[in-house]
Amino acid sequence: MTFATLKEVLDTAKAGKYGVGAFNINNMEIAKAIGNAAKEEKSPVILAVSPSAIKYAGIEYIYEIARVTAVKSKVPTVLHLDHGTEFKDCVQCIRHGWSSVMYDGSKLPFQENIAMTKKIVEFAHAAGVSVEAELGKLAGVEGHVSVSEKDAIFTNPEEAKIFVEQTGVDALAVAIGTSHGAFKFKGEANLDFERLQKIEKLVGIPIVLHGASGVPKEVLEKAAKYGAKLPGAAGVPNDAIQKAISLGVAKINIDTDIRLTMTAAIRQVLTEHPEEFDPRKIFGPAEEAMKEVAKGKMRLFGSSGKA
Repeated sequence: MTFATLKEVLDTAKAGKYGVGAFNINNMEIAKAIGNAAKEEKSPVILAVSPSAIKYAGIEYIYEIARVTAVKSKVPTVLHLDHGTEFKDCVQCIRHGWSSVMYDGSKLPFQENIAMTKKIVEFAHAAGVSVEAELGKLAGVEGHVSVSEKDAIFTNPEEAKIFVEQTGVDALAVAIGTSHGAFKFKGEANLDFERLQKIEKLVGIPIVLHGASGVPKEVLEKAAKYGAKLPGAAGVPNDAIQKAISLGVAKINIDTDIRLTMTAAIRQVLTEHPEEFDPRKIFGPAEEAMKEVAKGKMRLFGSSGKA
């Protein structure tokens, strides 16, 4: 198999007390940037592909881009389905060579999420493919929420224990206060580390943190300088990420930071060189910028030098 499984990579990371970045890829430039970053940092890496990315690029194209990236990078590389919400999403990817799938049944009632996740685990494990699942609701979590709101949307530690025991998943994505996109918080980040610690002690498998982009100030300022309008964008601070890793998080999902970096670099080229129409000169600087951001994340997560 060209790709490593998520279980192989995350079990090693959990034992070594470091995290591995899962970077969403949508096209060749993003994949090359992530793969070259992993190669230079000697870091294991997870190439995450969402159903919408598959629809955009085509499953055969995105698979081949990921395969070549894995071969060229020469590091343990996982090809991972990100947020598959249907059984067919997972089956399609498994049959096309993915080494890991994430089934997101977090919007389903607890028992329905267990039943569907268990079904996918049985199918995937029979094919030698790892499974990540999610418990708790991530989207729309912003700012400081009340205790009652937390109980409604954050992952319940006792439920997490039952969920893992009954499904046999290899990794669990939890909701402790992060959210997807560039607008994660109103005010300062306030992650529930006490809840994370309880979950980790009860489940015994690698924990996943979604919505973990930092949305760095310098990238926002560069994007704004060249015309982007992203008022109020904010992400998860580096110290919070490192604390989460120390409490058992082994997989950290990054998408927004890569998108923002790419956008800022492209805007700069088009603004400073309005005569330019060569896509290589437009996307080339963006690819290099994304690579440097990814390398920084690998160092932050502690995965550099672990391949």
